[in-house]
Amino acid sequence: ELINSQIPNLRMCVTSRPETDIKDVLDPLIPRSVSLHDQSEQNRDIEDYIKSVINTHPNSRKWKAEHKELVMDVLTKKADGM
Repeated sequence: ELINSQIPNLRMCVTSRPETDIKDVLDPLIPRSVSLHDQSEQNRDIEDYIKSVINTHPNSRKWKAEHKELVMDVLTKKADGM
């Protein structure tokens, strides 16, 4: 409805995962696209957040170091920028 409304100066910011079905709908509407999914800084932020939670949560603070590393490694890799 917004796209067909022809509202002057209308600007929208739409974010989503880079899924094919979503891209198929949005691509024809996008004059400019910026992808953040392969940005190393974004991945570092995710890793820092996971480390913070694991190192401060009362339950996970009791874990062995190798278990913490495994969880951080798997979650960071599986996050895929999300």
